[in-house]
Amino acid sequence: MKALLLIAHGSRRQQSNEEVMLLADRLKQNCSEQYGIVHAGFLELADTLIPDGIKQCVDDGATEIIVLPYFLNSGTHVVNDIPSIVEQTRPHYPGIEIKVAKHLGASDLMMDLLISSANATS
Repeated sequence: MKALLLIAHGSRRQQSNEEVMLLADRLKQNCSEQYGIVHAGFLELADTLIPDGIKQCVDDGATEIIVLPYFLNSGTHVVNDIPSIVEQTRPHYPGIEIKVAKHLGASDLMMDLLISSANATS
């Protein structure tokens, strides 16, 4: 079964972390045909860290996990930290395919989203 693990930075502000968890729940409702499992995880400062999120996916029956960085820019966290954590975690799950997707800001749909958001204020 294919899983989607949405990764955000994590915040000391619990409400921000809860927003990410709610987003993961909404994703689950909207992409259940593609991803039978959807969870959220965090790089730091919050409860479900990336290795824990991967474990949740595996425990729920994932055979393939797509790690989706919920980041706008390709900073150090996206380019180095998240891939490094995934690489360190991968050996614990030898039968599971784990891939890191491009960060959200790299999406071709970002331009449409920006324009739509700007137009929503009009």
